[in-house]
Amino acid sequence: MLKSFGYLFLRVVFLIFHFFYFSAKGKHFNVFESNNFCGFVRIFLIRHGETTGDVEERYGGDYDDSLSEKGILQAHKLSEKLNGRDIKKIFVSPKSRAVETALILKKKAFFELVSVNDLRERNQYGVMTGMVKSEAKKKFSDQVEELEANNPYHRVLGSEDYFVFAERVTGAFNRIVKEEFGKKEKAIAFVTHGGPITVIFREVLGFEIRGIKDCALFELKYDGDGFEIISAEDAEKIESVFS
Repeated sequence: MLKSFGYLFLRVVFLIFHFFYFSAKGKHFNVFESNNFCGFVRIFLIRHGETTGDVEERYGGDYDDSLSEKGILQAHKLSEKLNGRDIKKIFVSPKSRAVETALILKKKAFFELVSVNDLRERNQYGVMTGMVKSEAKKKFSDQVEELEANNPYHRVLGSEDYFVFAERVTGAFNRIVKEEFGKKEKAIAFVTHGGPITVIFREVLGFEIRGIKDCALFELKYDGDGFEIISAEDAEKIESVFS
């Protein structure tokens, strides 16, 4: 009896100590917290799989092509990697290749899909959009030259200005991340394109990224003050814009 009372007394002292210790450090100590929010949100940036336009060697951008057979297999493979990541919501570009990728990912787990128009790919190629590259080079040789010489700040006829594109993508990305962080979501994902992912890395994270693979997966962390890159293995090269 005395032994049990002694243990109970020490346990009470221990709990009182921890209460005042965490209060003094400005911590919120709540044993009934059910969301297990860790103070940050994990962000998964995903590029769609290979497309029919890739196979046919067309200029993509605003061209609304679909996944190729290989792209479908890539998306299924990626869905396995996303299992157990606590993702409840995927924000997706309205382009068919991105939606098809997201729908395949959704088959493995419950995701809420949210279409976000500003996550669409840049109208990068203007008058050449959807054209086979060899044909475009014959018909619009001057535009191909402008594209290759001044990318991404080119002025290809009918294309979307780089800074307009960057503003719409980063604006949507930052808004969504901050809103979901405020809701204490543990993990969210974006299914988009190579262009928007490149812009997010360049303009938000301060890194140049090249050679983004089909169905690439990048992981970031946002804690309310800034971003941290957790993994960026699905690119050929990544380096600081300040290097």
